[in-house]
This record gives sequence, structure tokens and C-alpha cells, in this order.
Amino acid sequence: MARVGGLHPRTKRGYADPLVHENMRLFWSSVAFAALVGCGGAEVAAPPPPEVVVATVVQRDVPISSEWVGTIDGYNNAQIRAKVQGYLQARDYHEGGVVAAGSLMFRIDPREFRAALEDARGQLGRAQALLTRSSQDVARYGPLSRDGAVSRKEYDDAVQAERGSAAAVQSGRAAVEQARLNLEWTEVRSPIEGVAGLSLAQIGDLVSPSTLLTTVSQLDPVKVTFPVSEREYLRYAERLGKRAAGAAPPDDSPSAELILADGSVYPERGHVVATNREVDQKTGAILIQAAFPNPNLLLRPGQFARVRAVTETRRDALLVPQRAVQELQGVHRIAVLGEGDTVAIRTVVVGPRVGSEWVVEKGLTPGARVVVEGLQRVRDGSKVTVKAAGAPAASPVEG
Repeated sequence: MARVGGLHPRTKRGYADPLVHENMRLFWSSVAFAALVGCGGAEVAAPPPPEVVVATVVQRDVPISSEWVGTIDGYNNAQIRAKVQGYLQARDYHEGGVVAAGSLMFRIDPREFRAALEDARGQLGRAQALLTRSSQDVARYGPLSRDGAVSRKEYDDAVQAERGSAAAVQSGRAAVEQARLNLEWTEVRSPIEGVAGLSLAQIGDLVSPSTLLTTVSQLDPVKVTFPVSEREYLRYAERLGKRAAGAAPPDDSPSAELILADGSVYPERGHVVATNREVDQKTGAILIQAAFPNPNLLLRPGQFARVRAVTETRRDALLVPQRAVQELQGVHRIAVLGEGDTVAIRTVVVGPRVGSEWVVEKGLTPGARVVVEGLQRVRDGSKVTVKAAGAPAASPVEG
């Protein structure tokens, strides 16, 4: 193949000779330089330093909060069951409404229990009649036995009959009381004041003591139960211990707030009221109960909510905005401005987040300036231009 201008032609994989390849590179570089010179010989201006927004590292005491997922339940929950077996005759409460302690909720057909009460009263009357006759026999046989008119055995039999009749009377009274209670229990009443649930039995159903009719829950206040890890529990175990011992809550008693499913914060704050006796060996967590006022009955059993409470206070903590922290594969870096607005990329150790800020445990000093906007345009050792927060960015220079 013929040479053109002393050069080898191209192949699919480049120039055939490396030396020729290098000559071509120098040739085109010379052409580019000549073109620049031909355009007037102007030098290429260096780009201006990137503009960034900075913030100052602040130092202050910071309360550290933790969150847990909790389950809401009534403070007291009474399962309403029938104490006697019978056919459900009526429902006398409004489902989902508030019922008072002792208010009538269900009625069971009372006829057989009323009949049983009358029968027990009749049995008691017969026993009382037998006791009267036995007492009379004892009173009559006593003097006759002393005079020898009746045998000692007849007198002893009369005494035993009197004692048996007295026992029968006592048993009869107990039977009457039991029958009276059974008749009273045909009216099922609420043992507590609270909100009643939907009826689980229908009119005409045959119910028994094993039948759950409904549930009444005391909902002001409510209890929220949530698991806490053993490490978190140890942070404020002393204050929890005071509450468990029944002492009056101190000023620093653990208070908590409730975050509902829609993200809203419940307006009433609660307090820890109970700590479970043991740590679950499977999960390593211990159950905590907090009580929250519920005057409007907004909170209902079975709801899930996040419980947030302050577990400790960091003294003289260093804080930076969260947007100043870059995270890559578990390593956190912050761009710090030094003298002459020169950037230094530092690796830091971060702690918990507090609102829109981040606690920095190692790697920063109070008062240092950190970049919060323009991080993608800075490099270690580069100079920057500090822009006031909220100022518009500089317009690009048109060529």
C-alpha cells in the first residue's frame, strides 16, 4: 500500500507504526495551537473560584431523643361476658358509646332463673319448718328424759334431728342467695366506665360464661406499650426506677410525645408509668408503658404510633447542618474553609441527628466554617468564593 505524505494509512485498530502515531498526535496539536494563534493569540482565562454557602459550627447543650414503635391500648379493658347461660333477650347500650360503671348492657331471658329462685325459697321454707319441729321435740324430750319418761336415745335423736334441720336451713339460705344472684346476672352490666365496643352476640343467641359479648375500655388516659433496647433502657433506668417504685414523678421524669400514623404530633404529652420485670431474651428488649391523656377520645386501642422521648442531654455538642455532611460508604466528610477561603476535606465522626442538624463528635472545632451549598464544586485545597445565604448565583460569563 502506498504511503501518503510519508505517513502510514490508518487501520481499524489505529496506526500501524507507533512512531507514526506519535507524529500524528504532535501534528494535530500543532494545528490546534496554530488555530488559536490565528484567532488572535488570546490566552484561555482560568475559571473563577466556585461560589459556596457556608455555616458556622455551633456548640450548645443538645437533648437527644429516641423513637420507638408503640401500640395503644385502653388503660383498663373489661371483657363483658355472661355469668349464666341463657338466650340473649336485649341489648341495652349504644355500640361505640360511653357507658357508666354499673350500666345495663345486655339482658338474658330470666324466666328459668326466676323459677329457680322461687324453688329455692320453697326448699328453705320446708327446712325452716323442720327446724321448728325439731326444736320443739328437743324442748319437750329434755325434761321427760330427766324424769325417765323417754329414753336417752329418743332425746339424742331429737337433738341430732334439730342440728340436721339447722344445717338444712343454712344450705337453703345459700341456695336462695345463689338463685337470686343467677337471676341478677341475667342483667349484664359494665364493671367500669369507658367506651363500649361493638356487640359480638346477636339477640336470640344462646350465650354462656365462655361467650365474649363485647369489651369496655377506659380511654382517658390510654396506655402505650413499646419495646426499648437494653442499651437505651440503661440510659435512664434510674428515673424509670423511681416511677416503678410509686414515687411522685420528679421534674426530670421521662416524658414522651406521640407521633400518630399521619405524621402529626399528638398535643398531649405522656409519662412512663410502668416497666416490665424482664428483658426478652429473644429480642433483647424490655417493654415500657406510658400513659397519655385522651380527653377527646382520639386515641383508640390497637392504633400504632411512634413514641419519642429524650434519653440524654449532650453537653457542649458541636452541631452542623445535615446538608453539610457528605456520606460515602459509611464515611462522613465535611468541607471546612481555612485561611484564604481554602477548602479542606475532613473525615468526621457523627453522632445522632437533632432536627435539621447533625452532632459531630470528632473532626471539628467550635466556630469553624463548613460548606453547606456547592459541595459538588469544591475539591481539597481549592479556593472558593463565599456567598451569603439566599444570594442569587452569579450569571455565567458569555464568550
